[in-house]
Amino acid sequence: MADRIDYGNLMHAAMRGLIRQVLSKVAAEGLPGEHHFFITFDTNAEDVDIADWLRDRYPDEMTVVLQHWFDNLEVDEDGFAVTLNFGDSPEPLYIPFDAIRTFVDPSVEFGLRFETQESQADDDENESAENQHRPEADEDAEAQTSGEAEVVSLDKFRK
Repeated sequence: MADRIDYGNLMHAAMRGLIRQVLSKVAAEGLPGEHHFFITFDTNAEDVDIADWLRDRYPDEMTVVLQHWFDNLEVDEDGFAVTLNFGDSPEPLYIPFDAIRTFVDPSVEFGLRFETQESQADDDENESAENQHRPEADEDAEAQTSGEAEVVSLDKFRK
């Protein structure tokens, strides 16, 4: 048994579960009102399935938008599949929840940012213990929304 509770990973799992629930509802009922999503993901993460030309164009990360046109949204326990339009060319994608770096719904100023363990190890060396227990807004994700969305960075909870 571990000598401490890993709140950071537990929170990440809970937040990915929230994304799963939201996308499942959208798959069943469509996007309500003005809701839309900016989803940034690691194109090199395990089980990401995108066209080779997209991986060549976005070798590290890619942001997709679920708003006006998307098709075949299917959500499973590990991720979601969707067909998006790239220059009048429909492309199917599969994005595991573990590959998601940010999830933003600018219509309601909501966003989540997930950090990797490597980033957290560097942060832990540079921060005091009291600062590791407070969520912080992420300016990069806020800039994507062109609004005043508050993005909570959960990486501060990890050790």
